[in-house]
Amino acid sequence: MPPVAISRLCRFSLRDAPDETRVGGSTDGLRIHDLSTSAIRRLQDLLDADEPAAALDAAIGRARHSLPLADVILRAPVEHDHEVWAAGVTYLRSKAARMEESEFSATAYDRVYEAVRPELFFKAVGANVVGPGEPVGIRSDASWSVPEPELALVINSRGRLVGCTIGNDMSSRDIEGENLLYLPQAKVYDRSCALGPWIVLGADEGAIRGWQIAIGIHRGAAVVFSGTTAVSQIKRSFGDLIDHLCRCNTFRAGAVLLTGTGIVPDESFTLAAGDQVAISVSGIGALANPVVVV
Repeated sequence: MPPVAISRLCRFSLRDAPDETRVGGSTDGLRIHDLSTSAIRRLQDLLDADEPAAALDAAIGRARHSLPLADVILRAPVEHDHEVWAAGVTYLRSKAARMEESEFSATAYDRVYEAVRPELFFKAVGANVVGPGEPVGIRSDASWSVPEPELALVINSRGRLVGCTIGNDMSSRDIEGENLLYLPQAKVYDRSCALGPWIVLGADEGAIRGWQIAIGIHRGAAVVFSGTTAVSQIKRSFGDLIDHLCRCNTFRAGAVLLTGTGIVPDESFTLAAGDQVAISVSGIGALANPVVVV
């Protein structure tokens, strides 16, 4: 699915220099402009600008060369010091799924869906986030593992929403269902978070809520699960989620906030090593990752 927004920001490596990561921009999703030739070294150089989309367009205009997408390796669009957080129980389907996991925890999830204060939890540091094409992980001590396709809000160091990307919040549902106090173990482990391929700048919440989210999981030649949902089904406003995240918190490098999932496989499905997970968001593009056991 081709991206439809105008301003796209990314991190990438050249195929002949995979250990060196640069900041790039694209106007069509087909060519990457190397913004290092515009003195842009970090995502934060653009995300903290007064008008990030305009600053990106200007940097693309100054860039001295571009490369076909096929000639680069797209990396996760976060830097090592970014923090990734997540909101839970923001979709009605998510509330139902979390209540199905455990009768013990059902009342808590029902209450938080209706509460003023959202559920927020830490997910990953940027250094541990995987990017497009890199393996996502399922825990070796879990028996019920699922991907969670999500819209991810990109927040700058001033707590301002500046862009969006695609997120995969990998989860061990049996561990979480055993006891809600095990949530960090169900959510935070090696390769448990994927982001990418782009940060789309310039879209407002009204436009973003018109986007669709889809997932397909392939096991060999077979599609073993697929589903769709709409960003409009997120109960809470983006401003409300960001406000609660940034209360009494400082994010000097900015943060990414996963907004919850509205697509949850039933209890008969669990991921397996070798599966291929592909998530698309209509205003951004597609994020695909193979699955490994960690």
